[in-house]
Amino acid sequence: MSLAIVHSRAQVGIEAPAVTVEAHLANGLPSLALVGLPETAVKESKDRVRSAILNCAFDFPARRITLNLAPADLPKDGGRFDLAIALGILAASGQIPAAALDNLECLGELALSGAVRPIQGVLPAALAARAAGRTLVVPRANAEEACLASGLTVLAVEHLLELAAHLNGQTPLPPYQPAGLLRIVRPYPDLAEVQGQSAAKRALIIAAAGAHNLLLSGPPGTGKTLLASRLPGLLPPLNEQEALEVAAIHSVASYAPLDAWPQRPFRHPHHSASGPALVGGGSRPQPGEITLAHHGILFLDELPEFDRKVLEVLREPLESGEIVIARARDRVRFPARFQLVAAMNPCPCGYLGDPGGRCRCSGEQIQRYRSKLSGPLLDRIDLHLHVAREATVLNAPPSSDTSAQAAATVAAARQQQIERQGCANAFLDLEQLRQHCALNPTDQAWLESACERLGLSLRAAHRVLKVARTLADLEALPAISRAQLAEALQYRPSTSDAS
Repeated sequence: MSLAIVHSRAQVGIEAPAVTVEAHLANGLPSLALVGLPETAVKESKDRVRSAILNCAFDFPARRITLNLAPADLPKDGGRFDLAIALGILAASGQIPAAALDNLECLGELALSGAVRPIQGVLPAALAARAAGRTLVVPRANAEEACLASGLTVLAVEHLLELAAHLNGQTPLPPYQPAGLLRIVRPYPDLAEVQGQSAAKRALIIAAAGAHNLLLSGPPGTGKTLLASRLPGLLPPLNEQEALEVAAIHSVASYAPLDAWPQRPFRHPHHSASGPALVGGGSRPQPGEITLAHHGILFLDELPEFDRKVLEVLREPLESGEIVIARARDRVRFPARFQLVAAMNPCPCGYLGDPGGRCRCSGEQIQRYRSKLSGPLLDRIDLHLHVAREATVLNAPPSSDTSAQAAATVAAARQQQIERQGCANAFLDLEQLRQHCALNPTDQAWLESACERLGLSLRAAHRVLKVARTLADLEALPAISRAQLAEALQYRPSTSDAS
């Protein structure tokens, strides 16, 4: 048979569309043509495949070879098609049975010796292969990661000869038996190491319990970065579905195969980061920091030092939980359901409001500094907290407020939210907000009057309701009362404060 078909998977964002590798041998001068919109790395695969086939003591057919990667309008990149191309050539030349390839999907890069090297993006391909009902052939280094797609039959190979012997029926490969990824718990810094700052610790617990966005402002050295670094230790562990989503993003973005069960991400980009670095992009769209922080925390220290255009790109993902990167030919959707935590100084020098009167910034300088943060962006941050300077105490004993105690409180509140509405309070939509954050007429009129006095927008009022719902959950109350509304309003700056 001079025609063979092998199934494989491309990588587009965190999706894995199907690719059919067609190999055809015809009479004529020996040549090899590769079509189907291949990029440079794919075009180079013909040389890798030729050497691998010859070094494995197979015959490379001296015929006119045409390789088609279908669909023709889908860009293909990387070395993930090497193994499928080699199998297609061997099957078309009759060196392995073509019928054995019908129920297989093959991924892997070939070395010149025929060894199979690991690739990126195996987990999305594994989930897609499971949905298609086929067996997946992957490099052995990627096998553990592929087995995260439970119910999928995985064949792990280290060499082209090993797979050829399996297809010829000489040495059948058993399905890979996963050992299970390790759950490595990173020791997060403990909340007990933070001296004082009881109000800030309270805000951290509220932010963790409801997945609320948090902005910490205050003079230098008051512990804003210290407090933000303690937040991951308060969050509940990922459930299975969340862990799979985080692992899929890691699989696409990292060159190393996944070797441990993922934890909640904590991303901390430098303030010199560009817009594409934050939201993703490139000629071949790759996930940015907001996608890498999916189901975790994005911490932006020195918030006004970021370029204003860079910060403005966060507005839509904060609302929708995803980012769509549109290019001339591509339109890629990345998940971005993250929790934003930011820190900033009140003025360029940082000492505005200091009792010592050290601030020498003019009103114009302060206005220019704060104008880097737009009103719509600040409106999307649920909790605004000023971190004040406290008395200096060296070698102070650890606080009694430990991360373990706070995490237990957060876990109980978060469990109530999952049982009631299926998500954290920060992600409630308008219909769920009306259903789960209902107020009695007196409290509703009081809140409306307070929002008018403070100059809060309707979006800000909805976020006040969400924070109040979290406060009620922390106290295990079935309904929101006036006390929770009053405390939630304390975390909203008025329009005069914002200006």
